Amino acid sequence: MLFSFSQIEKDSTSIAIDESPIIANETLVKKEIDPLRPSKAAFYSAVLPGLGQAYNKKYWKIPIVWGAIGAGVYFYVRNDEQFDRYRDAYKSRLAGFKDDEFYNLISDDGLIRAQEQFRRNKEMSLLITIGLYALNIIDANIDAHLLQFNVDENLSLSPHYQYNELENTSDLGLTLNFKF
Repeated sequence: MLFSFSQIEKDSTSIAIDESPIIANETLVKKEIDPLRPSKAAFYSAVLPGLGQAYNKKYWKIPIVWGAIGAGVYFYVRNDEQFDRYRDAYKSRLAGFKDDEFYNLISDDGLIRAQEQFRRNKEMSLLITIGLYALNIIDANIDAHLLQFNVDENLSLSPHYQYNELENTSDLGLTLNFKF
């Protein structure tokens, strides 16, 4: 509640203040802070990627999460299939067969190098997919924390530009507004 200090009488022993209330045009709505909201969002994202983003009502992030994790899984599966092709061809050559798909195209050393490359790519795809999964959980947690952050008009930091006519210059700066 805001008060006007219209009469201030000062003597040696006391100060009397006229406290007539001024009704403000703004009404403040208090939101209760739920301390478990970030952990719930992280848990939901851990159970099903994108569910924490839905809990935070950031629905536009769900296709991004699914696309990122889906791309990681796709590349893992594709590299695994290629690794199996080259490994099977190398095993058949070691067994003495000469009917694999790479017989006149790739040497035995080439098959070994291809296996190493696709194994490395497969492992890298797995690490990236796990990283994206963890990033999904971290994003849901941080977003839930930031939803409870105070960003109303009573607390703001905004750029400030003013033209000074006396000196024919311009002033640039930041303005901090803090009302309570």
